[in-house]
This record gives sequence, structure tokens and C-alpha cells, in this order.
Amino acid sequence: MEVIQTEIKDVLIIEPRVFKDARGYFFESFSQREFDEKVATILGHTINFVQDNESMSSYGVMRGLHFQRPPYTQSKLVRCVRGKVLDVAVDIRKGSPTYGKHVAVELTEDNHRQFFVPRGFAHGFAVLSDIAIFQYKCDEFYHPEADGGISIADDSLGIDWKIPTDKVLLSDKDTKHALLKDFDSPFDINVSLY
Repeated sequence: MEVIQTEIKDVLIIEPRVFKDARGYFFESFSQREFDEKVATILGHTINFVQDNESMSSYGVMRGLHFQRPPYTQSKLVRCVRGKVLDVAVDIRKGSPTYGKHVAVELTEDNHRQFFVPRGFAHGFAVLSDIAIFQYKCDEFYHPEADGGISIADDSLGIDWKIPTDKVLLSDKDTKHALLKDFDSPFDINVSLY
């Protein structure tokens, strides 16, 4: 696998080595050994994934921008196994030089890319295909009492979600998150989240 570093430290794009022939293709979607060798070396610590999730969504669905508050913070390794999504990580660590900045990447069933979203980042995605099946590994279990979010519709973030406003589908919960300017982040760049 190839690890691509982005403009925000520790937010990573991972491209697996795909073997294709007349029968189709094969690739390792996850190897703890290779992840430790290549990703943990960049991060400076290992990641132990404990929960896998999957969602199915239709065109225009936007989910996010979600995170879990301490002490239940999560890193995520995400991928789209059917369709296409625009996946986004937003830095919400107080004191970070990249606070409020984001990295966006298209994840598709054809490019097989994965996106590593570290703790201290809000995460969301928009479905750009008719249907998308989205999978993610988390390094902390889901704790509903620790749910948090910032508004996926916050124009100050400068994210082009590639969906016309009249086609956007949001959950009721995701319409109620604060804008970044009104958000009191529970994360601090000077406090280790690992």
C-alpha cells in the first residue's frame, strides 16, 4: 500500500496495491502489520481498531461532521466499497495551526482509496453517486453520550460538497450542529488524544 500525506499532518490517504486480471481484482483492504509498518511510523503510535461500521446512502445524503468527545475520541479509517463519496476531515483541535481547515478526498469503488481521520477531527461525507456503501474502522467503540458535531453546512469551512443545495439530504440530528464560530472544541493540540 502507498500512504499519501496531506496538507494537514496525520490526515492520510491510503492506496492499496490492487491486482487485476481478466477475472476481476484482489487487494488487501486492511493488514494490521502493514498499517503499523507504514502508518503508525508516520503517526508515531499504533492504532488498534475495535469496531467496523457500514452505511448505505443515496445521492445527496450528507453525513457529519461528526466526532466523539473525550475520553471516547475516535480515529477512523474509511472507504467507499460501492459508488462514490466526497469524504472530509476538519481539524477541530484548539491551538492547531490548521484549526478549521479541511482535507477532502473522493473515495470510490474504482479507486479503492482509504482515508485516515485522526482523533481531534470532525468527519463527514457526501454521496455523489446514486447509491454508496461506506465502511469505516474505528479505534474506539461508539458512545452515544459522547456524540458531537459541527455543521456540515458551515460556509466558513470552505468545503465544496459537490451537491446542489436543493438535493442535500440531512438527518434531523445533523441540521442542529453548531457553526465552527459558535463551537467550543473539546480538543486541544497540546493534549495527547492517544
